[in-house]
Amino acid sequence: MSGSADDPARLHTRERLRGRGAILRPPPRAMRRDLAQLVCAVGGAALGVALPRLSLGPEVDAGPVVTLLFTLGFGVISLVSIIYSMLFLVIQFSASTFTPRLGLFRDDPIVWRTFAFTVGVFVFSITSGLAIGARKTAVSTLVPGTAMVLTLIALTLMRTLQTRAFLSIQLGHSLTAIATRAHRLFDELYVRPYDPETATATATATATARPAPPPGAVTTAVRWSGPAVVVQRIDVRALVGLAERHDCSIAFLVAPGATVSRGVKLAEVTGGELPEAVLRDALETGVERTFDQDPDLPFRLLADIALRALSPAINDPATAADSLDRLEDLLIRLSGHDLSIGQFTDGDGRLRLTIPVPDWERYVRTAVDDLLFSAAGSPMALRRLHDLLGRLAERIPESRREVVRERLQWVDRTGRERYPFLWARAGAA
Repeated sequence: MSGSADDPARLHTRERLRGRGAILRPPPRAMRRDLAQLVCAVGGAALGVALPRLSLGPEVDAGPVVTLLFTLGFGVISLVSIIYSMLFLVIQFSASTFTPRLGLFRDDPIVWRTFAFTVGVFVFSITSGLAIGARKTAVSTLVPGTAMVLTLIALTLMRTLQTRAFLSIQLGHSLTAIATRAHRLFDELYVRPYDPETATATATATATARPAPPPGAVTTAVRWSGPAVVVQRIDVRALVGLAERHDCSIAFLVAPGATVSRGVKLAEVTGGELPEAVLRDALETGVERTFDQDPDLPFRLLADIALRALSPAINDPATAADSLDRLEDLLIRLSGHDLSIGQFTDGDGRLRLTIPVPDWERYVRTAVDDLLFSAAGSPMALRRLHDLLGRLAERIPESRREVVRERLQWVDRTGRERYPFLWARAGAA
């Protein structure tokens, strides 16, 4: 296959690169948080030094102003304590009620933005109080006015934070938040609609793309040498460029969401040698899975919530039914998209990078397989699972129905055996 501009594999790769820019350039979330705190602290210090030097408007005695500033400054420390106390309680509640892998409130930008702003208010109040007390007997009313405005903004952020915390412990809000993030991620990942003929042609074109290394090139395995971590992001653009510079191809054996431990085979490099440290630089790792490049995570979270609700200790089939509603929505949404997005070529159409990605069967397994057995003890949950699979089998493309029909037959057989009267009255097919 030639490497012309009309190369299907090359065009498909370019389309995917344009549609998933957020995947190729992982934003340093931790760096943004630290930078926000630094900017607020530096801004507060600069404002605290400069503002008392201005002689704008009427002036007031400096003594009461200094007392006010120190009171407001140390008062925001209690605000920060409340933020972290609330964060701990909400996370603990969510972990014990829904799933320990649900960190929606903890990762909400309002948490660290509120903290950063209160740090800035504290630094401004203390800095301006020290600047006034050392040099001034009178100060512009602009200083206490600014301190009051900043404090009111901090209180507004605190109220917003309390509202978010309250919503995060509500089942409906948590399920909707998971589904919303999943929809956003699916839109970034899967930019092509699913068509059996087109999908087959695209897969064939990509599979027959010119290999980067020459025939008979040696393949070397790269193993993980660090402690056990979770792969959160893979910088596709950096890896494609790296493979192009070394004239080799990289086949990753782990995907975002996978846990790698010491000695695990990370990737296979064909046509060259790349040290493990180089590949590690293109990965973002952490202690838990994130929504960034892990489309299987929303299914895992929703299934976990349903499993916990169906456990004998909780026995809440209505919550399981609500989770199944969201699972049905996500599966139907995915059924209309081409899921083959794991191969990337360079500008000449040479295959440089492959990453394992979930296929349709993997999504269905994650969503319903564990629930099949747990729902067998609850007629409500089993019936809702039957409805989910039945509607799914009617609405998805024919080529993707077999894996759904197999599970639908199992649910129908189990329902007839365990609840013959209820199943017949419900009219299950």
